[in-house]
Amino acid sequence: MRVKNVVYEDFVNYKKPSMFIGTISCGGKCCIEAGIPLSVCQNDVWRESAHVEIGEDTLIKRYLENPLTQAIVFGGLEPLEQYGELICFISTLRNKYNCHDDIVIYTGYNKSEINYEIERLKKFDNIVIKFGRFIPDKPHRFSDVLGVELASDNQYAERIS
Repeated sequence: MRVKNVVYEDFVNYKKPSMFIGTISCGGKCCIEAGIPLSVCQNDVWRESAHVEIGEDTLIKRYLENPLTQAIVFGGLEPLEQYGELICFISTLRNKYNCHDDIVIYTGYNKSEINYEIERLKKFDNIVIKFGRFIPDKPHRFSDVLGVELASDNQYAERIS
């Protein structure tokens, strides 16, 4: 899987200790729609950094060997721009390793924009998605589902399966 970074013990993006996997790209839809420069994005620092390839099995084994982590979070840029890799990773985790821990996906898409992707993800259990664009200067919102504060009040999270 191509990744920008991996945080093996993350306590910031979900209410459970997690492995955070930073995905590799984002077309900048939030900033483009808002008519603001991409540099305003909270994840812009990652945009130009190099990515590396780490095997799914390597990531999964590292996750499973860690007694602290209880979930996997995908975010950083736009995980759904790596949809095929995301589905492969989840399928391998669920089917090969029989691990059913929570998987959290931070997306800037609105729910109505990704119906096909959601339907496919619903086939796996324990999937949580954070929906909505980042909009600067909006009030923050606490998400009970994630257990963290989100950057814009139009964002929300939902357990889809």
